Amino acid sequence: MRAEPTILHVDLDAFFAAVEQLDDVSLRGRPVIVGGLGGRGVVSTASYEARRFGVHSAMPMVRARAACPHAVFVSPRMSRYSEKSREVMAVLASITPLVEQLSIDEAFLDVAGARRLLGDPAEIAETLRSRIRRETGLAASVGGATSKFLAKLASDMAKPDGTMVVAAGTEQAFLAPLPVTRLWGVGPATQRKLEGMGLRTIADVAALDESTMTRALGNSLGRHLWALAHNDDDRAVVPDRALQSIGAEETFGVDLRTRADCERELVRLADRVCARLRASAQVARTVTLKIRFGNFETRTRARTFNEAVESSTTVLDVARELLDAFDVTRGVRLLGVSLSQLDTTRASQTVLDLAGEQEAETQARAQRRAAVERAVDDVRSRFGARAVQPATLVESDPPRQER
Repeated sequence: MRAEPTILHVDLDAFFAAVEQLDDVSLRGRPVIVGGLGGRGVVSTASYEARRFGVHSAMPMVRARAACPHAVFVSPRMSRYSEKSREVMAVLASITPLVEQLSIDEAFLDVAGARRLLGDPAEIAETLRSRIRRETGLAASVGGATSKFLAKLASDMAKPDGTMVVAAGTEQAFLAPLPVTRLWGVGPATQRKLEGMGLRTIADVAALDESTMTRALGNSLGRHLWALAHNDDDRAVVPDRALQSIGAEETFGVDLRTRADCERELVRLADRVCARLRASAQVARTVTLKIRFGNFETRTRARTFNEAVESSTTVLDVARELLDAFDVTRGVRLLGVSLSQLDTTRASQTVLDLAGEQEAETQARAQRRAAVERAVDDVRSRFGARAVQPATLVESDPPRQER
């Protein structure tokens, strides 16, 4: 167990909505809801002004509109959010090299080595929060503790725009009154089991023998929850935590039933997912197509190549080929394209195993195409996602759920 609360968790507050309010002054102080705008869309992020009306992430957009009809509803701009995320991560990296990015809007830091220059963990937490606000225009909440589990819990409780550091030696007193749902891994089913045992607070779990927990929940989950209830979490902050995959999905208000309609959506998805890939400064070797039919049956097909790719043209070609395996006339409720086996090494951007001059020309064309697409990314980050679109998407159509 660490002797001091040198693990910090930084979480950007209502990140997507906050970026929209930052970029558009007319949205400041107003309820803003970011997510899929179609009939089956869901909320990605709601500003705190919208949360007062009960709107929250993962809520169906239909319910969000009913709860807060006067809100401003916005489609996500992932390239812009990625840009602001990089700005925030640069601030964190200036404090300590021990930064583990968990997602686009949160990260762990180990600030043990920064204490001599920057003060105790509480002072460093305040420094981080104020610098993020000053240098990026965004609000962040920062939690500090002797473990990752408790630091994340503290940042949640510090929201919005606050700091909370749990002093060493006070961990059990801090955890004791909290509900069991605050333990990582407690979902609705586990909550029902625990409450059936009379366990409603973390103190209740901590008071049990470990063997009682394992008999009730199994060895893995029982030990895990018992350990967290005792703040037994010695995981280190691991820098340069790589993303495992990058993806984009759309759920359609009306099921698609023709190949042409599906291919049109694949153009949109390939364009979006490759923009996210380039924003992360990575390339990929595996392309996966996800399809969900009207009866909710979900299938996937994937293809892996020897050479890394980043071009939406290449990814689109692969996705179209993978679509051949499915009968789309059954009715397609959802399509998704994801990229995995990510790497920061930009190798020759081709998926074709050719030889000689033909191989060189193919690589050159792919590299030129990728350069053009990176230029398009820059334009979109300045003027919005619709500033430049593939020709097949120029015709207006209703917005969709995006993830």
